[in-house]
Amino acid sequence: MRYARFSSVDAVVTALKPSYPIYCVHPKKLRSSARRFLTHWPGRVLYALKCNPSTMVLGALYEAGIRHFDTASLPEIAQVWEMFDDAEAYFLHPVKARSVIGSAYRIYEVRHFVVDHIDEVAKIIDETGGEGVQMSVRLATPAGHAALDLSTKFGAPPEDAVRLLQEVARRGCLAGLSFHVGSQCRAPDAYRTALELSGEVLAQAGVPIASLSVGGGFPAPYLNEVAPPLETFIEVISEAYGALGLDSSTVLMCEPGRAMVADGVSLVAQVQLRKDDRLYINDGRFGSLSEVHFARVDLPTRLIRPGGAPSSSSHVPFTIYGPTCDGEDVLPLPFTLPEDVREGDWIEIGLMGAYTSAMRSSFNGFYPDTFVVIDDPEQY
Repeated sequence: MRYARFSSVDAVVTALKPSYPIYCVHPKKLRSSARRFLTHWPGRVLYALKCNPSTMVLGALYEAGIRHFDTASLPEIAQVWEMFDDAEAYFLHPVKARSVIGSAYRIYEVRHFVVDHIDEVAKIIDETGGEGVQMSVRLATPAGHAALDLSTKFGAPPEDAVRLLQEVARRGCLAGLSFHVGSQCRAPDAYRTALELSGEVLAQAGVPIASLSVGGGFPAPYLNEVAPPLETFIEVISEAYGALGLDSSTVLMCEPGRAMVADGVSLVAQVQLRKDDRLYINDGRFGSLSEVHFARVDLPTRLIRPGGAPSSSSHVPFTIYGPTCDGEDVLPLPFTLPEDVREGDWIEIGLMGAYTSAMRSSFNGFYPDTFVVIDDPEQY
């Protein structure tokens, strides 16, 4: 598929004068972020497709060297299969329909699965026979410094994880261990704690593992976030992993989503009405901006005025309302913009690569679906 290309976001506005939201994809940033993980991570890097499955995003990550993908559904698995001849999909959703397990195994040659319950082990054995299968047991971890805790829904308690590892080995499959400390995790020590817990589980299980995955959770640099750089997280993880003394054949894996793609996409939205300190724009909570509501992420913004006319140097906070007729279509955090912002102005919203287009809905008939490529990405 071909997309329109522009030298900058301002050039998009000048050329299109859009009255609809536009996703501006920055391939250079995406490739740079992927290479940063591939260069510094001491193992295998998987990209979590659920974060942003755009073909433009996946293509840029593939160009940078990403060949392994964390998938959670048959459509995601099929997308990887159809786009790339030499990439591998890992079925890492802990709960899967039997028919989907069979299709993933037989049609798409998926061999890596995740489980967190004994019945899921039986389902995978029933549908695949177990030949060539690796099952990674997902371990529940303590709630830490993350915007979204994922262990309330998935993950086996330590005592159950021990039994699951033993059951996977008894069934003749390769065993693995995985965890997820939560999305937008701000504390490297959360990974250290999870790895120490993993060591206790492995010691009790007495089962060799083919891989240990620390999941995702690495933070993006939102305005209201204070977190160490990626390299600090990797340093802490490497040290804690090394202390486990696992066999050299065990693969250390990570499954980043947000940290890899957040700054690779920005969004252009237009102001449709101003009411004092309230702005009504053409995207919102039910479209690209649900993460502002769920994770309370504070996004960088920049005003673009028609014709390049100047705007006020004084900036003030504005409450942002989306385009639907639902009263809940309002953001919990303000956008800080020039005090003279008015109808017809555009707002470039940065760090829009993660959980934006992937989570949009068509509620009330509003569905942002225009993508362009920015060849010369700007810095926020």
